[in-house]
Amino acid sequence: MTNAYKIAILEGDAIGPEIMAQAVRIFSALSTRSDTEFELTYAPFGAAAYFEHGKAFPDETKTVCDSADAILKGPVGLSYEESKKIPVEEQPERGAILPLRARYNTFANFRPIFLSENMAHFSPLKPEVIQGGIDILLIRELVGGLYFGSKERGVNEAGLRYVHETLEYDENQIRQVLEVAFDQARLRKKRLHNIHKSNVLMSSVFWNEVLDEVHQQYQDVEVIHLLVDAAATALCLNPGQFDVMVMENMFGDILSDQGGGILGSLGLMPSACIGPEKAYYEPSHGSAPDIAGKNIANPYSMIGSVAMMLEMSFSMKKEADAVWSAMRSVFESGYSTADLSTADDSIKIVSTVEFGDLVIKELDGMLA
Repeated sequence: MTNAYKIAILEGDAIGPEIMAQAVRIFSALSTRSDTEFELTYAPFGAAAYFEHGKAFPDETKTVCDSADAILKGPVGLSYEESKKIPVEEQPERGAILPLRARYNTFANFRPIFLSENMAHFSPLKPEVIQGGIDILLIRELVGGLYFGSKERGVNEAGLRYVHETLEYDENQIRQVLEVAFDQARLRKKRLHNIHKSNVLMSSVFWNEVLDEVHQQYQDVEVIHLLVDAAATALCLNPGQFDVMVMENMFGDILSDQGGGILGSLGLMPSACIGPEKAYYEPSHGSAPDIAGKNIANPYSMIGSVAMMLEMSFSMKKEADAVWSAMRSVFESGYSTADLSTADDSIKIVSTVEFGDLVIKELDGMLA
């Protein structure tokens, strides 16, 4: 019996179409060697969508996403100067990404921070700090907090301009992401770092109260509480202490980027945004307009997002593992791209397309 999946493809901006072109090759490679078919439908999204359709998240794209089994999204956004050409409310982050998350309630953001021992040279950290590699799963709450709270700008009675933004959570929003984090911790090392700022923020006090309640269902999981500023330091000094980390929206946004930093690049970090009925998958990095069109952007995080989709949305773990192995084999064979590495005796620089070619060649060999 043939399995068929519908996937919405949102290429995004700048390097988005370049790295997406390599990622979708995975679907073709798998289709030729299995009884699974993938129906890909492309739809505009981001700054390019605004300039063509007047909306960063057009209605036609919403229709495509609504009917899809999963969504694969490329990076969006422009340079600071180019972004000024778009109204604030339609700039890709506000006009496309946040509405996408809200539409499908993708409350749990999985961001794996992973470097194998043989890829440790990418990291700026000292070898003795990395030791056997890095393997952290950061889980970020994605549809609450400051990003989705009420917002107001104005002029007060004293004639001073002001801004007012609200950090909002209800207990169900917190509980649902904590349950996901505890489930993942139980599957891994049964250790969960809870990242908060309860010494200052009442929202963190409330978060921790809900966590204590949820923890009663997961007594086999050890919980380690850590203030967010201390966590930022610890990620640099001793990343090996972490396994699963969970935190609210803005903390997760910041610390996951720091996670990319200890890997050596956000280009090495894919992500999954999971909701109760639908998920979308995307690289953790931005659209890198400064290198767009140069065929030098590494597609690892875009292809890795496909691997996460295969496992998490389609239960194709064997195929997902093969994709991960293929990419890591390419890196471990000494190949890289100019955005990640400088050529030397041990590193051979290839283009975006050539990196994709090498991954497909490795994958074909594994699936044969």
